[in-house]
Amino acid sequence: MASKKRGEVQLQIQTNLRSPTYEHMRLWRDIYIQGITAWFLQTVINSQSLWEEMLQNKGLTVIDVYQAWCGPCTAMQPLFRKLKNETNEEKILHFVVTHTLSFYHTVDSEEELRYEGPSEACFTCAQDSPNRRRQVHTHIKSTGLKGRAEADNIVTLQSFRDKCEPVFLFSVNGKIIAKIQGANAPLVNKKVITLINEEKKIAAGEMVRPQYPDILLIELEKTRKKPERERYSIAIIKPDAVLKRKAQEIKEKITMAGFVIEAEEKTMFTEKQVRDFYSQIADQPDFEEFLSFMTTGLSNVLIIAQEKEQDQVEENETELKETSEPPTESEVKKWDSLQKYLEQQHISQFCDVEDDEANVTKFTDVFFPDFKIAKGKKLQRTLALLRPDLLEKQDDVLKVIKDEDFEILMERQIVLSEEEAKMLCKEYEKENYFEALIEKMTRSPSLALVLLRENCVQHWKELLGPRTVEKVSEYHAESLCAQFAMGNLPINQLYGSDSMEAAERDIECFFPPENTLALIKPHVTREQREILKLIKEEGFELTQMKDMLLTPEQVGKIYFQITKKDFYKDIVEVLSEGQSLVMVLTKWNAIVSWRRLMGPVDPEEAKLLSPDSIRARFGINILKNAVHGSTNHYSATVNSNALFEEDAGEE
Repeated sequence: MASKKRGEVQLQIQTNLRSPTYEHMRLWRDIYIQGITAWFLQTVINSQSLWEEMLQNKGLTVIDVYQAWCGPCTAMQPLFRKLKNETNEEKILHFVVTHTLSFYHTVDSEEELRYEGPSEACFTCAQDSPNRRRQVHTHIKSTGLKGRAEADNIVTLQSFRDKCEPVFLFSVNGKIIAKIQGANAPLVNKKVITLINEEKKIAAGEMVRPQYPDILLIELEKTRKKPERERYSIAIIKPDAVLKRKAQEIKEKITMAGFVIEAEEKTMFTEKQVRDFYSQIADQPDFEEFLSFMTTGLSNVLIIAQEKEQDQVEENETELKETSEPPTESEVKKWDSLQKYLEQQHISQFCDVEDDEANVTKFTDVFFPDFKIAKGKKLQRTLALLRPDLLEKQDDVLKVIKDEDFEILMERQIVLSEEEAKMLCKEYEKENYFEALIEKMTRSPSLALVLLRENCVQHWKELLGPRTVEKVSEYHAESLCAQFAMGNLPINQLYGSDSMEAAERDIECFFPPENTLALIKPHVTREQREILKLIKEEGFELTQMKDMLLTPEQVGKIYFQITKKDFYKDIVEVLSEGQSLVMVLTKWNAIVSWRRLMGPVDPEEAKLLSPDSIRARFGINILKNAVHGSTNHYSATVNSNALFEEDAGEE
């Protein structure tokens, strides 16, 4: 900072404004004129020498320790101001902090007094009298209501470096006697009041100064295991287990043994992928048979991690900070090896495990290219609902949803049943307008949405605001309750699930999953992978899948509704030309969604009416139109049972 002329006092104030206006400068000048100590409660300690000088204070000194890069705990300043005003004990109560409001005195031949800090705005206020400068300095130094101790520059506090959590030390007559971590205002207030009362009693001869335990100024290390770099395994639940519907049972056993399924992908392996993953057995005589087995059915590929043990923390400061309970014996994981566990459970023949770090990385990149990004984001789903009165403004609400970076996965208008309405309006059941609300919800449509984003459940609830319009004043005016208050009932016109568990329950209730049978015909075998990619992008789950050379009997079960038609024999002939990929697809409204994705039966018509559909892109003619799907729930159930029940029944 440039040197100041004789008789000037520079006052620099931290601000969020990068270009302060003239009015701001006038305001800061007025702050100075009204008295510096009325506004700045804190004496700054930003060097070891000032720290040692501070320890000479008599009485209680409260020290806010923080890093220059993150600033002091401004949330605590109202408490310190309150304590200063209410106790009125300037002789025995002092406060200290660090760099953001940084007063210090530079003595040179000009007897210059300066205030400096890291802020971006400053002004110079002339003070001609050297006595006045000394008076200001003395006033600042003696008031000393609070000082800040900068951990970055003070050797004594080096162990607190790079810790963004605020720490408050309590010094009595130069001895540190207590420490509180975190901005716990009630605890700090209680500690200050207790120690001030003790000082008063000691001064009055009513008590002897207690012997305080030594508080080390080095960071107390928690006795916790050092976090190890997370290691993953790849597990493959093979096609026979999927067909026999053992996959869910296997996954449940894996999680019960203390492992975490971080990601899952259902896929049918390519020949190359099988050769890569199982290269260690490629020289065995039956490998080609195994290769055919792995490439003709659906497998589940899992990323598995060892569940992290609960941190065990031993705190020496039990009065000042809560500690977490150590894990009980039952919580200690008994299985370090997934492979050994699967063998012990007699299910290793259904599930192969890869632990080699290089191979795990390679296969993660193949099957889960976005795994690291997705793991960091922790995406969640929640149910959102716009009540009937709000539908006229649904475009405005949808814009807010988009602006807040939510993705809408599913949506539907629905007239709620009485049971559904009471479930969603349970929080109003004690209100005198509850019956009127249920009547409205069951007579007019609501808009239900499934939203996706990071921290989705909590963020949506925060946007909603209070449950009733009367409580809007307690929230920001930007809450959705405030923005969309309408109708003759004093309720929030939007709903959101209360927790992740409630969200999944709500979603399954309003968007129940449905199965449909899907078939990729033989003439598009080479395009199977591309079609499967389209299926996944549309949000379908591959519940079952296998390659089949369909027999006339099986074709008859799939096309049972048209077996009397003249062209039926042509369908049988087309499907007998090679293997078809038969699938059970699952999602809400799956039958309609799959038929929409397929497009019209005639590929030429599909190119005109639905050019992005599968039949428009891959169909040749009405018979060789690439794909087939069930027409209704009954045919979906019959077809699926006919083709997959036999496999599921084999034990």
